[in-house]
Amino acid sequence: MRRTTNRRSARLIAVLTATAAVAAAGAAAAPALTGSGGAAAGHQQSKKPVAVGYGGAVSSVDADASAAGIKVLKQGGNAVDAAVATAAALGVTEPYSAGLGGGGYLVSYDASSGKVRTLDGRETAPKSADEKLFQEDGKALPFDEAVTSGLSVGTPGTPATWQEALGKWGTKPLGKVLAPAQKLAHDGFTVDDTFRDQTAENEKRFRKFPDTVDLFMPGGKLPKTGSTLRNPDLARTYATIARKGIGPLYDGAIADDIVKTVRKPPVGPDTKKVRTGDLTRDDLKAYGAKKQGPSHTRYRGLDVFGMAPSSSGGTTVGEALNILERSDLSKLSKKKLLHRYIEASRVAFADRGRWVGDPSAEDVPTKDLLSQRFADSRACLIKDDKVLKSPVTPGDPRHPEDCGSGDKAAPTTYEGDSTTHLTAADKWGNIVSYTLTIEQTGGSGITVPGRGFLLNNELTDFSFEPADPDVHDPNLPGPGKRPRSSMSPTIVLKGGKPAFALGSPGGATIITTVLQSMINHVDRGMPLGDAINAPRASQRNAEKTELEPKLWNSDLRPQLEDLGHSFTKIDEIGAATGVQPLPGGRWLAAAEKDRRGGGSAMVVHPSKR
Repeated sequence: MRRTTNRRSARLIAVLTATAAVAAAGAAAAPALTGSGGAAAGHQQSKKPVAVGYGGAVSSVDADASAAGIKVLKQGGNAVDAAVATAAALGVTEPYSAGLGGGGYLVSYDASSGKVRTLDGRETAPKSADEKLFQEDGKALPFDEAVTSGLSVGTPGTPATWQEALGKWGTKPLGKVLAPAQKLAHDGFTVDDTFRDQTAENEKRFRKFPDTVDLFMPGGKLPKTGSTLRNPDLARTYATIARKGIGPLYDGAIADDIVKTVRKPPVGPDTKKVRTGDLTRDDLKAYGAKKQGPSHTRYRGLDVFGMAPSSSGGTTVGEALNILERSDLSKLSKKKLLHRYIEASRVAFADRGRWVGDPSAEDVPTKDLLSQRFADSRACLIKDDKVLKSPVTPGDPRHPEDCGSGDKAAPTTYEGDSTTHLTAADKWGNIVSYTLTIEQTGGSGITVPGRGFLLNNELTDFSFEPADPDVHDPNLPGPGKRPRSSMSPTIVLKGGKPAFALGSPGGATIITTVLQSMINHVDRGMPLGDAINAPRASQRNAEKTELEPKLWNSDLRPQLEDLGHSFTKIDEIGAATGVQPLPGGRWLAAAEKDRRGGGSAMVVHPSKR
């Protein structure tokens, strides 16, 4: 990517410093902690979207989870320790989004070496899987039938990610880090409106599985807002892993229970049919989280590090930033800025769909996708007076041609949106940006009996069939293959030092949420918290761009419609979190004010406003 001038870099540094100071001035302090999870049983932690202070920071969607991470930081743990503690607690309080039965991607900055490291903890397909995994009689299965089945379950990657991260970069043993989550599962957490609503939305399919009903609908009824929900099975599972490590889950009694559950889902007597899966003990035993290099691009003099394939997050965010690099977005009108952001997203998603898959099974041109030469060849498609028509035809990053196209256009496939993201930092300057998931809300809907966690439906992130039989699809199922993801945990450096970190849940909208939040912060000068909470648009090479209500109801919509854009209204997009170092050794933690019930930002030692 083109290097910025010294004057431009200096201006950017000034903007970031100024916006951080503004955020600090208006920040709220984190609540006091009580108990291992940060709250007594049955007492709901209050949520604050912004916190500033010393000693480290944690930001997640849930207050009990953030408090678990803060507790580990207070005990001398580092950012990796805190991230795992927070993730484990999210497995208790956000079980429909994450947990032992899922997977994810972890990006970590090491202050001592100045390096960014990543772990690919994505779930894998059984060794028996082939391209026709989700086909029957030559036709793709109905999506809903595939999701709620053993067929959709991949080998979980989250436990292996925790052990790998702690073993390589942490300072605390797994048992110590799991302690807050174990106590939280035993004592219980307070059910909020979001949890109740998510249970209600999944009630019909949850009722297929008696163990899921027993766990999340005590007495067979929806949990009441304000009630305490306990998960003693998960507490015992955490206790087992604390004592024995993850061995039992990949090559022991818990593994046996997972395999049995996938191969013969424990349905109720009135359930007609739930498809079985083919996961085996060998599939679990062979699993490993992959340590790999991050994706990397330069933007406005910043180094942007993300997750390389099997996730498409790092390459797609990076390509879109490269497309926008030649424009001074800070000087554009809101209309022109939103138009160019939408079009850059549209083009980057076209290329993502054609080229990104699991690099262990596909030839993914990661370096070429992130080259400025390729981005420039695609940027020339974008015009200020007209709108591209989706689906846009992909380009060929290996042989860039100005405004050139490669294969036929193909629409973007569906990706579930029930994921969660957390960010953590410590007093030594280490940072973690970690996105984890069980795919859509409630995953497969299948609880492992006696173990207290849901299994993922991650394999439905594969393409069920090629969008066009004449165009190669890099995301078809295959033996041991990782399905393509949009998860985009991101860490941004300035002069080799952390500038900020962020990420979001939201399926394929993760990419656009991270991209738009970065533009808001870097180009528009918004404080990080404001950048995260600004109204969002999401274009993923589709006919219509999704808009949140504040943009839908704004005067920008008719202006963009006059240009040729088409929109659809959506209640909310993503639920981002971020952290940022401030002058004087302080940290800013930022989360959502309203989306997904609001997030929880905390610091170890709050500073005065």
